[in-house]
Amino acid sequence: MRATVGDRIIVKAHHVGEPERDGEVLDVRGEHGGPPYLVRWSDDGHEALVFPGVDAVIDHFDDAPMSRSTTRP
Repeated sequence: MRATVGDRIIVKAHHVGEPERDGEVLDVRGEHGGPPYLVRWSDDGHEALVFPGVDAVIDHFDDAPMSRSTTRP
């Protein structure tokens, strides 16, 4: 998994009926874009250091308008 500052991380729900959780990557602490990531969660504004698991994806936003790609671990 690789991320850059400004990307969005999405963590899938673990139980039926629970919402996905998403947040903005504020800082990349690992080498070459790897985890851990400092993330600000959109649901409550809390900032946390995140070591994403297999239930997470990264949405990459580049400079092109309306352009987006997603990577999985």
